[in-house]
Amino acid sequence: MTPDEAQPRPGPANVAVTLTVNGTDHPLDLEPRVSLLDALRDRLGLTGTKKGCDQGACGACTVMADGRRILSCLTLAAQQEGRAITTIEGLGDGGAPHPVQEAFVRHDAFQCGYCTPGQIMSAVCLLAEGRARSDADIREFMSGNLCRCGAYPNIVAAIREVAEAGGGGA
Repeated sequence: MTPDEAQPRPGPANVAVTLTVNGTDHPLDLEPRVSLLDALRDRLGLTGTKKGCDQGACGACTVMADGRRILSCLTLAAQQEGRAITTIEGLGDGGAPHPVQEAFVRHDAFQCGYCTPGQIMSAVCLLAEGRARSDADIREFMSGNLCRCGAYPNIVAAIREVAEAGGGGA
């Protein structure tokens, strides 16, 4: 190996980004390739959003950006400047749980709990989108969120309850 080959190559220059997460602005200095998931967990300490597959296939990393669900593992943090990001920690009102969170508890819609934050975030968006017209609709529009424990019937029941009670919008 020549001395030139042994020299580390410079990486991409960091970018200054301000992420608005759960209503609070967070100025960050990030590499351009940092995912929103990694910025949330590693830089902001918001560990409710889970890293499952890191390929956009499981939904454990689901968060909201401007009220729409996104997979944070496939989203670059630097591209989210100016958008309102909501994580599981930001749901609810004044410390009270969101209606979907309460319904998940009532219906025991979780077992190990690893997928639960992503399931809840998707459910909140599904309800806000008005897509919970039937159990089949709920299953279809929640199909991007996997639960290895198989709590699907309870998840559907929890979402149905909130939909029947008026939606529990985002």
